[in-house]
Amino acid sequence: MMAKNTILVMGLLLLSCFTSISATDEYIRYKDPKQPIGARVRDLMKRMTLEEKIGQMTQIERGVASAYAIKNWYIGSVLSGGGSVPVPQATARDWVNMVNGFQKGALSTRLGIPMMYGIDAVHGHGNVYKATIFPHNVGLGVTRDPELIKKIGAATALEVRATGIPYVFAPCIAVCRDPRWGRCYESYSEDPKIVQLMTEIISGLQGEIPKKYAKGVPFVAGKNNVAACAKHFVGDGGTTKGINENNTVISRKGLFDIHMPAYRNSVYKGVSTIMVSYNSWNGIKMHTNKDLITGFLKNTLKFRGFVISDWEGIDRITSPPHANYTYSILAGINAGIDMIMVPNTFHEFIAGLTKLVEQKFIKRNRIDDAVSRILRVKFTMGLFENPIADLSLTKQLGSQEHRNLAREAVRKSLVLLKNGKSSAYPMLPLPKKAPKILVAGSHANNLGNQCGGWTITWQGLTGNNLTYGTTILQGIKSTVDKKTKVVFNENPDAKFLKNNKFSYAIVVVGEPPYAEQFGDSMNLTISEPGPSTIKNVCGSVKCVVVVVSGRPVMIQPYLAKIEALVAAWLPGTEGQGIADVLFGDYGFTGKLARTWFKNVDQLPMNVGDKHYDPLFPFGFGLVTKPKTYT
Repeated sequence: MMAKNTILVMGLLLLSCFTSISATDEYIRYKDPKQPIGARVRDLMKRMTLEEKIGQMTQIERGVASAYAIKNWYIGSVLSGGGSVPVPQATARDWVNMVNGFQKGALSTRLGIPMMYGIDAVHGHGNVYKATIFPHNVGLGVTRDPELIKKIGAATALEVRATGIPYVFAPCIAVCRDPRWGRCYESYSEDPKIVQLMTEIISGLQGEIPKKYAKGVPFVAGKNNVAACAKHFVGDGGTTKGINENNTVISRKGLFDIHMPAYRNSVYKGVSTIMVSYNSWNGIKMHTNKDLITGFLKNTLKFRGFVISDWEGIDRITSPPHANYTYSILAGINAGIDMIMVPNTFHEFIAGLTKLVEQKFIKRNRIDDAVSRILRVKFTMGLFENPIADLSLTKQLGSQEHRNLAREAVRKSLVLLKNGKSSAYPMLPLPKKAPKILVAGSHANNLGNQCGGWTITWQGLTGNNLTYGTTILQGIKSTVDKKTKVVFNENPDAKFLKNNKFSYAIVVVGEPPYAEQFGDSMNLTISEPGPSTIKNVCGSVKCVVVVVSGRPVMIQPYLAKIEALVAAWLPGTEGQGIADVLFGDYGFTGKLARTWFKNVDQLPMNVGDKHYDPLFPFGFGLVTKPKTYT
């Protein structure tokens, strides 16, 4: 009897063991990279609870994120807002460790769905210390060079991946129709054709889409690439008087002819995500526009990535923001937004959305559509296979190769607007050999001013302590002959100018850094003491004025005193590129991608308008040849 009992017990133990093994070795289809993405998405969706699905639709800011919060609320995505960093002057390792810490929270959930970390990288990896800062889009549009823009996208992707981040909120494909808009520098051009051309940056960020790849399906080539985000859908650059987040009053045909074309290109290039704009179109908030988000973007264009809100975008559906949050959630989700950038009050959002679904105000199939799109992008990115970032790309951050590329972009983005009193007597290129030259102006030796907004912080910083780079003054000093004396005086007075004999002067002035509504301007003036510096210096010394700005600014009152005029836009960290062209190592080639107005009363004024009377027309730009030095 004892023997029989022993055999019975042993049998039960073996059966238990086999059951355990088969349970742990159960084939889980969504974890198999050999399976088609569609099959993996469907398998994972079947296993998810409503709580897990709503978590995937939630994107929170790193300031409120933790492994605990991500695990317990099933958070699908985390972001860094402008200036939101692990520690001041964080290294690539600091970033990687932070992102991986959050990721471990996601991987410890029941289903182990990785979170995706997103960050603004609108002109290089702008939040990150020592990253290469490329010219803002307003300058890149001048180049009309899609291959250059593609290289910039690829370089940006490498620097972002170096910090362990796989997702960027770029490119901005707004068509800025009024330079009074504080985001105009984020736009490549007033001309939709140039903006369409510049969507080639997506092929740099995400990788080149394979031939015969299904149109509208998201694509990310591999671990050296990032998921991109075309923004802001749609009409953000056409608001009344250029006021940020304002109403865009335009016919449907006008919207589709001017503001929509680049979205077609982006979708067909496999862009992974699209961000909805704050603005309204003919009084309807874009965050509630089901006709355009679901009807056109998803159904007509067959976009298969996911749609994301802007920062607290659903809050701003109401005025004042957050006045009726339940309505905002309902309107935003039912319009077709898939992921909500909350970013701080995620508990309230999750509770509100859950209640709306349970009460059947939002259908389960709308939630399933959103989550399946988010999962499709995550599978496409390879996040399930490679959720933990490593340090293999850290040397890419601010690499010399990328800085050389940025320097090339600076050279090609410059526009020569005036060169001498007449074409017979050009001032540029400047001679490198001169006894003594003056460099003046608030932007000549100021790295922060030349980088502009979205650099290290949201609004940008003035001064030279924000990151690594070369100021325009440093570029000039390293370019001129060793015997040439370079004198820098930010705002010289009449006595100083009289007591020094300068061969010529380079005056660098412009706008201070700004972002979004803080840059909205009804007068578009050069900030003081810029105008005073132009008057003082150019009234006494033969001068070239370099304008560092996010858009055309008021320059007509000073034009007569200026011998030569250069639009340098916001060139970024590689100020050497300006000196390269001023002194003739390279020629000026840039052509205006924006109309330069005479006065603000003319605005908005764009190429093709009936009453087109610019100071410098769209497409204008004087050309010089490189100078041969013996």
